[in-house]
Amino acid sequence: MTSTTLLLSEPYGPVTCQRAGQGRPLVLIHGVGMQSAAWGPQIEAFAQTHEIIALNMPGHGGSAPLPEGAELPDYVAWLHAVLQALNLGPVSLAGHSMGALIAGGYAVCHPQNVARVALLNGVFQRSDEARRAVEARAAEIRAGSFDLETPLARWFGGSPADQAARAQVAEWLSGVNLAGYAAAYTAFARGDCTYADGFAGIRCPLLALTGDGDPNSTPAMAQAMADSAPQGMAVVIEGHRHMVNLTAPAEVNAALQDWLNTEGATS
Repeated sequence: MTSTTLLLSEPYGPVTCQRAGQGRPLVLIHGVGMQSAAWGPQIEAFAQTHEIIALNMPGHGGSAPLPEGAELPDYVAWLHAVLQALNLGPVSLAGHSMGALIAGGYAVCHPQNVARVALLNGVFQRSDEARRAVEARAAEIRAGSFDLETPLARWFGGSPADQAARAQVAEWLSGVNLAGYAAAYTAFARGDCTYADGFAGIRCPLLALTGDGDPNSTPAMAQAMADSAPQGMAVVIEGHRHMVNLTAPAEVNAALQDWLNTEGATS
């Protein structure tokens, strides 16, 4: 695996990523507070057959932050600039959590550049109550409150696999750039409906995957995303929560392999 820095023009600046393997391109986008290494089990599995590009989101992992006040469309525009610079042609695009919001928005806005899209632990048309709660957390983060334990308790159970992943995720969260974290979380809080009406226009194979114990990226949301897209499919991993790609890598990788094997009109 090779660490690479792309030097984009303003307003984006440097973008860091991990690259591995050869073959058809598979682009991975992590969630808020994480970094490209959060895709470790997927990079190891799919670098055998694909060229993997695991991006660090703006303000994370050494990538430059977006300007103050950035919203989800600004992150989608950032991804477009990255993919244009990489000049890969249509890609298989997978995102986790905030990365899923970016990936879904990108598939809506730039369908010609997406062969298939996978949305792991994504959010979709939150209830008013859920939106108020996540926007309140975003406001606290912008005010400088950094609560490590609350997200960890929400994301992980008590199994040995969960606890091992929790320790690694805690390390990543502890080292996050707070300004980048706050900006991305704010866009995450406000972005669950931004592109929802456009999912009907996503003609490529779409995988919506989550854990049955994820209270915020719920199975109902995954099913709603899948139902909204012509080639949508929902997968729910039982006994797992928000960081399902780390706590249930074998099951997630099997679902991703099926998705990668699904041919669509833009593949």
